[in-house]
Amino acid sequence: MTVRWTYVFIDRPYAEFGAACDFWARVTGTRRSELRGERGQFATLVPYEGEGDPYVKVQGVADGPGGAHLDLAVEDVPGEAARALSLGAELVFSEEGLAVLRSPAGHLFCLVSWLGESVVPAGAEESGRLDQVCLDTAPGVYAAEVDFWAALTGWPEVPCRSPEFRLLKSAPIQLLLQRLDSDAPASAHLDLATADRARVRGWHVAAGGVPVREGRSWSVLRDPFGGLYCLTDRTP
Repeated sequence: MTVRWTYVFIDRPYAEFGAACDFWARVTGTRRSELRGERGQFATLVPYEGEGDPYVKVQGVADGPGGAHLDLAVEDVPGEAARALSLGAELVFSEEGLAVLRSPAGHLFCLVSWLGESVVPAGAEESGRLDQVCLDTAPGVYAAEVDFWAALTGWPEVPCRSPEFRLLKSAPIQLLLQRLDSDAPASAHLDLATADRARVRGWHVAAGGVPVREGRSWSVLRDPFGGLYCLTDRTP
């Protein structure tokens, strides 16, 4: 598959959709687009003039706390959807220019029509750079899930220090697969790269993020709407 562009969707409860857009626009240094959809449940977080193409969107979901998912922009949605099915994906929904699928481990993702996006914007220095989606995957299906995403995207793998992580490198969003310790349902969260994690953590807390726990090279926070995300020690 030739992925021309990648969008990350921040999925949050519809009742808090507007506030979620405002929070994530603030901590990504972007502005919210006009709302789209029958219920106004979609928004794009747009870089300021001249800073590149958008790659972050927010979606209001009716059920559950939400999470995150990827939209892969391709030139041939039906053809790439057929290829994804041949690799083990399940088709959930399709229409012209869109295929919603589920990976073998249960991660939802979309194939969408590429609209010419190509310029990766700079990150917001004070808040870190949202550049990674982490797929949290049960141990029994983890190896097969890594193989699926590697074959689907063709993105190169970058070695990780810990065996429970596998990284597929891309831009503007890369994919980290994490092997869980238990057979929990598939889920996904956002990771932001930071050069000064303590300073960035303070910025996020001031914006409304809630600290959850600290790791060796990461901080786990919860946004004001219940979504977990991480600040990590990586070059933005």
